[in-house]
This record gives sequence, structure tokens and C-alpha cells, in this order.
Amino acid sequence: MSQKYQVPATPRVTSPSPTPTESSESRDTYFAPITRSATARKNHSQDPITEENESSDSSVEKRARTRSRSPKTAARLAHVSIQSPPSSSAKRPSSSNGHLSPSSAAPSLSSYWRDLSRSPSPLGLIPIHRHWRSIIHRHEIPRKVLHVSIGFVTLHLYARGTSPAMIHPWLLGALIPIASTDYLRHTFPGFNRLYIRVLGALMRESEVDGWNGVIWYLLGAWTVLYFFPKDVGVMGVLLLSWCDTAASTFGRLYGRYTPRIRRGKSLAGSAAAAMVGALTAGFFWGWMVPRYRFDEGFMFRGTLTLPAIVREGLLGWTAESQGSVAGWVALGIVGLWSGFVASASEVVDIFGWDDNLTIPVLSGLGLWGFFKAFG
Repeated sequence: MSQKYQVPATPRVTSPSPTPTESSESRDTYFAPITRSATARKNHSQDPITEENESSDSSVEKRARTRSRSPKTAARLAHVSIQSPPSSSAKRPSSSNGHLSPSSAAPSLSSYWRDLSRSPSPLGLIPIHRHWRSIIHRHEIPRKVLHVSIGFVTLHLYARGTSPAMIHPWLLGALIPIASTDYLRHTFPGFNRLYIRVLGALMRESEVDGWNGVIWYLLGAWTVLYFFPKDVGVMGVLLLSWCDTAASTFGRLYGRYTPRIRRGKSLAGSAAAAMVGALTAGFFWGWMVPRYRFDEGFMFRGTLTLPAIVREGLLGWTAESQGSVAGWVALGIVGLWSGFVASASEVVDIFGWDDNLTIPVLSGLGLWGFFKAFG
């Protein structure tokens, strides 16, 4: 029975995609069918690439690596390959200074915040700034109230007929003890901590390891009242008091929506300073001076005249009245110039000096030169 009906040999099944080993005639064993997914995985597997010697010039010996030609991939590889130069911040010490602010606000690096901007400053150096973050730290309401109040005090003293010569001793009398106290607090850390707890609401955190802004405010007011005529000196203090505050307020609110003039100064703040400066000039020379009549030693008396060299030499006008304007026209010109001077003095930076000193001095110089030429 077994010889008559023999069991046939198992047939060999050939795969649709035979591998090189399966195509060999020497192998007659049975293999299960290979699916398409297995074939695809085998076809996509890459052989290891052997590194060739780069010094060889033969194109046959060199084997190029497979590289994506996508522009995004090329841009990503170029970005990774470019190494940025080490920043200057990496050189600063990384030790903690015990505050919530970054370590770069350490007292040994007091010029760092001056390089960035005087405002806004880091949060954490003054305790009261953390508790009243919006009112004191962000908007500086107590500081601005003190800043603006000096202008009203100046107008009050003018309305009472106070002479600038009577104010000089008071300004120096306040400047000397305040500057001495500031020197002592930088010398004794314990006294500095007490000073910050008492007057921290009126300070910026950049002044923790720097000079207090009140010192520069008093020095600028004393300089402009001592060296310039009465009306120019009063306007210098008013522009410092009101234009600087307007520039800071509107610059923080709308500066992000306008072009930046320089670091920490925006077009919105400069425009606000120019507008407030023009209104201040119109209010002082157009209402305060005619009302109280304390105009002795004034440079502007309601009339502007072209210089003689321009009036006679270039234009050929012999009568002085031909090159003069008075009344509201003259006041409008003075107001526009005052606004420009206030805005320019608020923007300019002279050796990193505090703007409480530069604004009144530069404004006084601008007004004095204008009235010297046209007054």
C-alpha cells in the first residue's frame, strides 16, 4: 500500500520577491511566503556606510551620504552650525544676591541697569515694591506725585513774588544733607536697609546701589534758577516737573505701539513731553505773568524780533516793526519752541547723567539762546 500510493514530496514555494539567498539553487528547503510589508521593511533598510579617506581624489572611492534637500532642513542645519558669540552676561557672577531680582543686580554691577534703562527696574530689591507692584513699582505713583508737586510749589512761590535769590539757600540747604545721607547709606549696609524701608516708595530699584534721584533734582533746579534769568529758570523747573512725568507716563502706556527713539525712550513719551511743554509755556507766559506782574528780569516780554543781521542784511528791512511779532502769535511761537526743547532734553543722553539734572539745564540753555536771538 505504501509503495503503490507514495506521498508526494513537499513542493518548494517561491516568494514573489525572492531574496538573493532564496534564489540560490543549492537551497531546496521550504520557506514560508514573504509578505509585502516584510519585503518593504527589508528594502528600506540601509546598509552601513563605510567612511572613506577624505584625502582620496577618486570619485569611485568616495560615497556621498544621503542628505535631505528640503530648504527647511538646510536652514535648520545652518542655524545649528552657527555658533553665537558669548554674551557679556555670561561673564557676570552667578551667585545669588539674596533678592528676588537676577544676580546681575548685585551692587558690584551698578552700571548694568544704567546701560539698560533707568525705568522700569527689577522687582525685589525694595520690599514695598513687591506688595504694591502696580502702584509703586510699575506706575511709580508716589514718585510722580512728588515730581509734579514741585511745579505747583514753584508757581506758588512765583505768585507770592519770591525772588530766585531767596530760593538758592533753601535748595542748597536741602541738597547737602540729602547727599550726605545718601553717601552714608552706601557706606553702611544696615543704614541702607533702614533707608530703603522708610523711603522705598519714592525710590526706583536702580537707586538701591546708586545715587538718589532727589539729589539730581535739587541740583538741576538750583543750577537753572541760579545761572539763568527768572522766567527761564522758572520754566526750566516747570518743564522738569511736568514734561518728564508726562513722558514717563505716556511712554509706559503707549510706548510699545510707537517707534523707539533710543533705549528707554519712545515716540509716545517724546510727543507727550512736547505737548505738555507747549501748554506749560502758554500757561506761564500767557496767564501767570499777566495776572501777577512779577516780570522783573524777564527775557520774554510778549514780543519776538528778528536779529538785526537777518532783518537788515538779508531782508533789507529798515524798520524794526517789520521783523517783529507780538501777542498770541509770539506766545504760540514760544510755546512751540518750549515744547521742542522739553522733548529734546528729555530724549538726549549726556554721559549717562540723570535726566533730573539734564532736563532743566538743557531746557534753560535752549530757551536762553532762543530769547537771546529773538527776544
